[in-house]
Amino acid sequence: MSWRSLTNLKTAPVASRPQSSALEARGRRSRWSATAREGGAVAMATRAQPWPLCSAGSAGAVALATSGAASAEGLGRPGPLRDETLGVASVPSQWRGVQGIRGETKSCQTASIATAEACVQTQKHADAEVQTEAPVPAGVLPGSQHDSPRLAAFLRRVEAMVIRELSKNWHSHAFDGFEVNWTEQQQTVTCLHTLGYPPAQGQGLHVTSVSWNTTGSVVACAYGRLDDGDWSTLRSFVCAWNLDRRGLNPRQPSVVVEVPSAVMSLAFHPTQPSHIAGGLYSGEVLVWDMSRPEDPVLWRTGLTDDTHTDPVYQPHRGETEVGATAVAFSSFDPSLFVLGTEGGFPLKCSLAAEEAALTRTPASVPLRAPAQFTFSPHGGPVYSVSCSPFHRNLFLSAGTDGHVHLYSLLQAQPLTSLQLSHKYLFAVRWSPVRPLVFAAASGQGAQGTLKRLRPLLWASYPPISLLEGDVQLFDLQKSSQKPTVLIKQTQDESPVYCLEFNRQQTQLLAAGDAKGTVKVWQLSTEFTEQGPRETEDLDQLAAEVAI
Repeated sequence: MSWRSLTNLKTAPVASRPQSSALEARGRRSRWSATAREGGAVAMATRAQPWPLCSAGSAGAVALATSGAASAEGLGRPGPLRDETLGVASVPSQWRGVQGIRGETKSCQTASIATAEACVQTQKHADAEVQTEAPVPAGVLPGSQHDSPRLAAFLRRVEAMVIRELSKNWHSHAFDGFEVNWTEQQQTVTCLHTLGYPPAQGQGLHVTSVSWNTTGSVVACAYGRLDDGDWSTLRSFVCAWNLDRRGLNPRQPSVVVEVPSAVMSLAFHPTQPSHIAGGLYSGEVLVWDMSRPEDPVLWRTGLTDDTHTDPVYQPHRGETEVGATAVAFSSFDPSLFVLGTEGGFPLKCSLAAEEAALTRTPASVPLRAPAQFTFSPHGGPVYSVSCSPFHRNLFLSAGTDGHVHLYSLLQAQPLTSLQLSHKYLFAVRWSPVRPLVFAAASGQGAQGTLKRLRPLLWASYPPISLLEGDVQLFDLQKSSQKPTVLIKQTQDESPVYCLEFNRQQTQLLAAGDAKGTVKVWQLSTEFTEQGPRETEDLDQLAAEVAI
């Protein structure tokens, strides 16, 4: 029998059975499923046989059910159909699981908040009291506390005495010139700055002149030589330091001006703080503007027949030729000045002189003979003169004889002569604030100093032993024969060639020496504050000698 006829036979009873309810159908599926599970091995063996394909439709379904039943009962016999109830099929979502695994949790933490607590407690307390006297009735007069007749008698008795004492105080000069000084008292002389320019010191140049500007904040020095050397071709410098500048470098000047010849003298303009004039060994006079370091030269005389051709200016007095070594103008008469000469004679001169000078060679401008009066000489060349800022007739002179002379313009002989030492005196200056105080710079000069200035005079002044240079401060109110303070400027036998008081900052004194160093000294209070009757003592000194 074929597989198709077998199928027809098995399906015929099934078709004749009535339809079961849904509940019965679920029961049959459950039993069938159980039978199938129990006879799974037989069914699997039966399905493994090569059966022909069945046609689709209800007949196929019946055949499959019949074959399943048959597999449970045995081969070749069809089994009964059984209903079986299957469980609900559930398929879990893999996508949701993956998304849950990939979930991320993020959080953000801000910086911690800083807190601070500050407590401020102020207290303001003020007490004010007003005390008034009890009012006095208008009709009652206060009783007198004094004996009027006796008080009047006392006042009449002392009236003449009180008026006499008040008159004496009115005419007294005890406090003349006294000024209250609120600055701190300085008991000693101290060195504030030690200034120098290494390139100039490396050439062995000396500090030949120093000068303060009109503000008192800038000090300038000239470099040159005062001994043997080729002065005409020696390059030198003019250097300036601003002492008020923050970060002052004592080895680096604020301004440096190179000069083709040795600078012998230097002076700031009296009102222009940046203008300075210098006299050169070559005979030229130059004016520089220190505020223009790139091109500082404002004016120069040049070298002509009418200009100096020698470092020492030679004025003429009659037919006598003298060499000038120093000059100082009066503080009271701008046309009056004093000259120091190589011969040791101080000369009183005037710019208003009308007498013509006798010259050996003609000049393009008329020359006048300014000398009017000759004073008693020193024992050697006069290196420095200084006019008093407190008296119109007094001036000082210093020379190589070691003396300082105090002269009056009214007589030839000196008012007083101070023998400091056997050393040369190269500079002398009046104090700008103390009428009876002056300073002198000393030190044994090299043999070539006088020899270079005037060879004919050298034979009269043989060299003496070398001594260290110093600055001597004199107070004539205390002593007229010895210095009040001796300041050691150098310790290696180098002379001090120049010095200058600061007229604005009166406690400062600058001094230059042969080592190329400028030292700024701070003076003690005794040299900056006037003593009682000091001006009167100076006037008395001048008047007594002039009689």
